[in-house]
This record gives sequence, structure tokens and C-alpha cells, in this order.
Amino acid sequence: MSEKKLVCHGAICKCQYGDVPDTLEVLTQQKVYINDSGSQKLVATHMDLGMPFKVKTFGQCKLQPMGSSFKPCMPAITAWDGYFEKTQIKLNQGYPLLEDSKATCAIAGAPCVEITFHGQVAEPSSQNLENVDEELMSQVFPIFNVTEIEKPSPYDGIDVTFNT
Repeated sequence: MSEKKLVCHGAICKCQYGDVPDTLEVLTQQKVYINDSGSQKLVATHMDLGMPFKVKTFGQCKLQPMGSSFKPCMPAITAWDGYFEKTQIKLNQGYPLLEDSKATCAIAGAPCVEITFHGQVAEPSSQNLENVDEELMSQVFPIFNVTEIEKPSPYDGIDVTFNT
């Protein structure tokens, strides 16, 4: 069984009755972060209810026909299913969402909003470069010299002026 990722601010969600995705915004807490960036990826919890989305719509709602079209989607999240119940964030009493968590919308009355991207992004740090196996990396990336990645260029600090 593979590990499930925690969901954070910036996750991409879609509704099975809508036609465009939207970005999850964490508004229920401002202190618990995930990912190495440390100041942009707030952990999403099952307490992120209402309209916790950036654009606040999934496009047209197929459950609300209106003549030859559909009414605009106005998501109203009433509950999340499939969250991580072994850890609770004290700030909002919320349990972290997992990448397979689903939300129930008041219009559908059933879990219809799913997470298509959890929001975490791998960002290499200087610690990753310090721990790299140079021989392995030279085989994987033969055109790069791993030992010179962070070294300054010998041409740094040289100013060239042209006299005309």
C-alpha cells in the first residue's frame, strides 16, 4: 500500500458535476505548515468548509440545469470524508485531509468534490545537494558535474566594457 499525501493550501480540487477545477485555500488555521517552503503551504483540514476555494466555483453545475445551459457552480462544502483521524490540529480542531479525501457539497448531498493534486511540491534544498551520491548522479546526469553545481563561475565579477 502506498503512502497517502497530506493536502495543503494550493491543492487542486474538482467536482464531478462541474466543468473546471479550483484551488483549495486554507482559511481555518494560520500556523501549521507542510512542505519545505514553510510559509505558504498550510495544512488543510476537515474544518475547511463552506467555500474554501480560490475562484469559488467549479464552472457550471450539471445538477442545476437552466434552459439550454446550467447555473454557475457555487460550492458549499458541508463535510469532508477520508481525512487522517490519528492527528488533530489543536488550532481549529481539524483532522488533516489526505489526497483521497472527498467533500460533500450541499447541492449534490453526497461526496462529489475530489482532490486531483495534493498541493505539495518537491523543492531541492542545499541539504539535498550535500547528501548526493556524486558517482550515481554522474551516471544519471552525465552532462552535469555535480561537484560544481554550487561553485561560482570563474567569470563572476568580471566587467567587460567595449570602447567604440
